Amino acid sequence: MLFENFFSMGGYGIYVWSAYAITFIVLILNLFFTIKREKKILRNYKKK
Repeated sequence: MLFENFFSMGGYGIYVWSAYAITFIVLILNLFFTIKREKKILRNYKKK
């Protein structure tokens, strides 16, 4: 029962957990694109 109450958060659980999920996805995408851009910059730098 404790975990059920924790995840439901008084009826606002869907909003809270979706906000956490969106934030996590944005952070992961930000990290991915930053690493991808850095590799591209280094690759172009090595060509010169």
